[in-house]
Amino acid sequence: MLAYEFKKATKTQSKLRLAIFGPSGSGKTFTALRLAKGMTEGNGGQIAVIDTEFGSASKYADRFVFDVLDLGEPKVNNLVTAMNAAKAYEVLIIDSLTHSWKELLVQVDQLAKAKYKGNSWAAWSDGTPLQNKMVEAILRFPGHLIATMRTKTEWTINLDTNGKSSPTRVGLAPEQGKGIEYEFDML
Repeated sequence: MLAYEFKKATKTQSKLRLAIFGPSGSGKTFTALRLAKGMTEGNGGQIAVIDTEFGSASKYADRFVFDVLDLGEPKVNNLVTAMNAAKAYEVLIIDSLTHSWKELLVQVDQLAKAKYKGNSWAAWSDGTPLQNKMVEAILRFPGHLIATMRTKTEWTINLDTNGKSSPTRVGLAPEQGKGIEYEFDML
């Protein structure tokens, strides 16, 4: 039988997992950097940015001090490797997590065609473990983690009083796998 030992919880054990999502130009990167700066001011902590947007985070290098890794191929395995390389940083910003999701969708589509005779449902048997690997890396990161995500417009189809269907905009949803919001402390 396994022995479990409980210990007193302390606030210092907790690390923030924050997701910022919005449309293009809404200030996701700037907000992430500003929050990271506030979290590290006065304690000497360092900020790292994994940039999947071809150097866009570096536009703010004159306003914030951070190290950057331009991740040209934002495949899940590359992102996880980059996250592991950033373990010494107090705050890691992933700008943007959407690119890895889009790469995963491409991989699943390719697998469906090559291995599963066009059956994308079956191809997710290979894709889901990759998504889970990314989520696990997010949860295991030893410092604070801020991930930005692009959004897409969510729509529903409603029937009007004449019985005619019409699309209705219901808001914005992050471009990421279903349930990703449960992996963060705050959205």
